[in-house]
Amino acid sequence: MVPAVLVAMVLLVLIARVLMGMPAVTAFVSEYPGSSELPADAPVGFPAWLAWQHFLNAFFLVLIIRTGWQVRTTARPSGHWTRNNKGLIRTRNAPTKISLELWFHLTLDALWILNGLVFAVLLFASGQWMRIVPTSWDVFPNAVSAALQYASLDWPTEDGWINYNALQLLAYFVTVFIAAPLAFVTGLRMSSAWPKKAAGLNKAYPIEWARAVHFPVMIYFAAFVVVHVFLVLATGALRNLNHMYGVRDDDGWFGFWVFLASVAVMVAAWFLARPIFLRPIASLMGKVSR
Repeated sequence: MVPAVLVAMVLLVLIARVLMGMPAVTAFVSEYPGSSELPADAPVGFPAWLAWQHFLNAFFLVLIIRTGWQVRTTARPSGHWTRNNKGLIRTRNAPTKISLELWFHLTLDALWILNGLVFAVLLFASGQWMRIVPTSWDVFPNAVSAALQYASLDWPTEDGWINYNALQLLAYFVTVFIAAPLAFVTGLRMSSAWPKKAAGLNKAYPIEWARAVHFPVMIYFAAFVVVHVFLVLATGALRNLNHMYGVRDDDGWFGFWVFLASVAVMVAAWFLARPIFLRPIASLMGKVSR
């Protein structure tokens, strides 16, 4: 399979370079260089809260992908969790016993959604939304142009501190405003919080639809993370990491060390997310059984 992928990538590069050599394509790229013009009042640079949001989103997303895969593939759960139907959280439905892996997945989902709501509020309050929401139809031909430039290995000139190229803009828009909500609504449909006796609602939104969408969305997020990390490191790692983690526009090492520390935290969380550590935490929210 790996040789076939490499052959396909080489063919893609060759085709793109042939296309880029055609006069019509050259004229197209000249007219649409790869980025759309931002509104005049669009902010420049990144605020500190965006760096924290970037870390928290990455932290939760990595663990959500891991636990989602565990929920899908684990044949014998390491334990079970049952909600206490008392205190602040009371429902008419009887508590449902779920696997410890699913409990952790749902807990991470809740934290990710809460963080996402904070992100959305700050995004629109600060005007940063203009950097990841298309405001002109020329974003689409510019995205095609950027894709051709990437595929031909003659990558578009960019300055993420000021403006993303159109392909990046669309990728971030899809991730934030389409993939994330889809992950939420499909995950909610499959969770024990969904009303099981609402016949009309369940008929209008079958659980089979949610399952059919939820897994591909997880694959999308995994692919997005891989491509995103690769491009960050391949298109000026130090400057990009300073943008994302250091809130500065230079080639210093500050952002790199912050990034390295964030990776260490995520790796530690990955290995600590084991039943021996999860059971005591889960028992604070319900009953844990083996």
